[in-house]
Amino acid sequence: MATKQKILIVDDDNNIAELISLYLTKECFETMIVNDGESALSAVDAFTPHLILLDIMLPGIDGYQVCRQVRAKSQIPIIMLSAKGEIFDKVLGLELGADDYMEKPFDSKELVARVKAVLRRYKMEPAAAPEEAVSQQTVEYPDLVVSLSNYSVLYKGEPIDMPPKELELLYFLASSPKRVFTREQLLDKIWGYEYVGDTRTVDVHIKRLREKINDHECWRIDTVWGVGYKFEVMK
Repeated sequence: MATKQKILIVDDDNNIAELISLYLTKECFETMIVNDGESALSAVDAFTPHLILLDIMLPGIDGYQVCRQVRAKSQIPIIMLSAKGEIFDKVLGLELGADDYMEKPFDSKELVARVKAVLRRYKMEPAAAPEEAVSQQTVEYPDLVVSLSNYSVLYKGEPIDMPPKELELLYFLASSPKRVFTREQLLDKIWGYEYVGDTRTVDVHIKRLREKINDHECWRIDTVWGVGYKFEVMK
């Protein structure tokens, strides 16, 4: 019998948390509920969830801080839940490493669908030989190495800290040099489904990338005005 996937539900409103747990239990997930940030951080180690549903407004440590601390040590998928619907709040959550952001109140079927979609993206592919796996998930240019095998970026020989979505966006662009991608295509490829916000999310992530890795004489991230972005390689 297959092992159930585990979902950690973090919400200070226990009625909402219990309702979410009911939806997910019906879909054969195993759930655990905690009501504050400190308990959430402890549960990440004790419960070892496959995904975290994380409310932003929590007593003590808020959801943003929980997300930041989880991302410092783990790539567990995180879906943020909040009554805050402003683009700023959504983008901040994504910048800190969240994989998706849902506004309250939300439809139960949509919540379950998003949980499944995020888990599909993080499902491990059949293992390859170590050398083959590394070569398939690493792109290298002068002074730049981007690896999906261990989610690392080396720029001029120094490691660069990046949230998962920034790294995945850089890897995706660098894997197809000179090819132009629209913002909609990048949202679909990196987030895996129609994002709840808008295409400014891509612009914010590109801005953050450019702040961390400057244009190089051999390569750069180019804006194609009115279209999108590309990873330009100079001969």
